Amino acid sequence: MSSREVIVLSVGGVRFVTRASTLQQFPESRLARMVHDNDREFKLENGEFFVDRDGALFSYIMDFLRTLQVSLPTDFSDYQRLQREAEFYGLYPLADLLSQEHLLKPRLEILEVRFSLQEMQTFFRIFGSCSTTIEALAEQITVFTGQQSGQGWNSSFPPQKPLVPLPLERPSHHDLVFLCGTEYSAGDQFVARYVSIKPDNRKLVNGTNVLGLLFDTLLKDGFRLISTRTVASEEKVECYTFERMKRAPGLAIMVNQTPGSSGVAQARRSQVQKGK
Repeated sequence: MSSREVIVLSVGGVRFVTRASTLQQFPESRLARMVHDNDREFKLENGEFFVDRDGALFSYIMDFLRTLQVSLPTDFSDYQRLQREAEFYGLYPLADLLSQEHLLKPRLEILEVRFSLQEMQTFFRIFGSCSTTIEALAEQITVFTGQQSGQGWNSSFPPQKPLVPLPLERPSHHDLVFLCGTEYSAGDQFVARYVSIKPDNRKLVNGTNVLGLLFDTLLKDGFRLISTRTVASEEKVECYTFERMKRAPGLAIMVNQTPGSSGVAQARRSQVQKGK
């Protein structure tokens, strides 16, 4: 049996095809013993190993064996059942990681956008519970400034002269501030501030348009709008709150594969994060 390269398993009626080497990642596990026909629990029928266990949960077992990482869906909740399955298969390093449920659960991320419309200018302040999201937005958002004549607030076309990028204000690691619109300079001259949000290439001066583009950007990034409130009606300050479930950083296993080792494994934190 050990010479077979491809192994077929039927777990609770769900069929899996994998390599023998994948099942032998942990030599002391029951799956490794199964490859050598040393475990009576796994019966070979018509060239397939039949296992009377949960097939849906076994898909996570296989993903772990293939990647040596625990990365579960954001809506996953069967931590105890999956831990029992890991113990059944003798994958105790995985069972130990699953017992640390608080490390594997996704975290709720909150983002707040404050929008203040004042005559010809609009002020934005974005606050986020996750600093890496704010850093990513700071890289996406660029403010440009330039002078123009005879054009007002509703102009969406930049002036003929080259625009100069301005740095965003970063009061802390968790927020950023910027503004757009126009203000008088001298005579019929205006100083205009345009906002661009990648991957969109437009440079927008109208605050309402910028707010709409910012909303589209956040929604595409997995956020959802959960509340809208007026902070100060006399100052026309609106606050929009977004949330999303952020996948926890993956937990990985390092397997000691030196000669004479018995599949000793240690857990480590790994930044295997799908999404921000």
